Amino acid sequence: MIRGHIQKQAYFFLAALMAAVLVALMPRVAVAQDAAEATAAETTVDGAEAADAAVTETAGSYTPMAPTEGKGMPVQGGITFQDQFSANGDYALWMHNSILLPVITIISLFVLGLLLWVVARYRRGANPTPSKTTHNTLIEVVWTLVPVLILVGIAVPSISLLAKQYETPPEDAVTVKAIGYQWYWGYEYPDNGGFEIISNMLDEADALASGEPPQLAVDNRLVLPANTPIRLQTTAADVIHSFAVPSLWFKLDAVPGRLNEKMLVIDEPGVYYGQCSELCGARHGYMPIAVEALPRDQWEAWVRQQPGGTVGGDEGSDQPAFEPAELEVPDSVLPDAPTAGPPPTEDTSPTT
Repeated sequence: MIRGHIQKQAYFFLAALMAAVLVALMPRVAVAQDAAEATAAETTVDGAEAADAAVTETAGSYTPMAPTEGKGMPVQGGITFQDQFSANGDYALWMHNSILLPVITIISLFVLGLLLWVVARYRRGANPTPSKTTHNTLIEVVWTLVPVLILVGIAVPSISLLAKQYETPPEDAVTVKAIGYQWYWGYEYPDNGGFEIISNMLDEADALASGEPPQLAVDNRLVLPANTPIRLQTTAADVIHSFAVPSLWFKLDAVPGRLNEKMLVIDEPGVYYGQCSELCGARHGYMPIAVEALPRDQWEAWVRQQPGGTVGGDEGSDQPAFEPAELEVPDSVLPDAPTAGPPPTEDTSPTT
């Protein structure tokens, strides 16, 4: 019995010793665990901050293009059209400079010279006996046919220019919708995720500080790809507006409840300014338009930076669609088909 009592005391002593050791080690284990959790938390925070910094850097990588003096904007003292940066604009400028101006100049000089000749030749002192001529067939034929030929010569390139401006955009054209509000513009990109850009005029001080023309600079530009067909649609949310950019030879009314559409192709990258060209209220003159044309790859990068912005194949994948595998079910799992019962017997019940 004494031996058993000694063994029990030894067991109790060992148990107490182990408990004391565990109690002594628990704070260190807890401290180590807290340190590990703190390290993990710091790592997570650092990783989150790094990710946020990367996103911020990516989102902020777009820098608005600096405008070129005299390109895409009016110049001081200018009396002719702005330089054109679209195929339609080049054609229209050629028509204006090569056809309309010469015709107008010749007609104006001819009429002015004719008036001066009549004043000098048929004044009272030089013509005491006025002519009583009532008609002249040759003159009447000339002054009828010559204007007709002039008008036909003007109409042919005019109709050609009109047809060029309303060519149907190709199926792969980039669709952009310009929405007129009182008194600012909104730009939607339905083919690229449907995001919208709101554009307001910059204050004069901010415009000058950024090196842009006052009353034409905006906070958010309409960013488009250069050398790419663009399906530009216009509408309005309140009253009639008009989207006009002179250097791109583009003007299209924005009418509430109606969607107008024209194709636009910008020849080269740059910044092109315009403004609302339909009287739309008290602040009509404070609705400028700034179009920034970028190379296609830079434009796609800009689109991807916008909230929800997508480009072409971003939404899809080249891999084939998932097809569920055909499952083979063993016959033992299938329920037995119902067996046919005995054939019906002849009805022998009495009839009434």
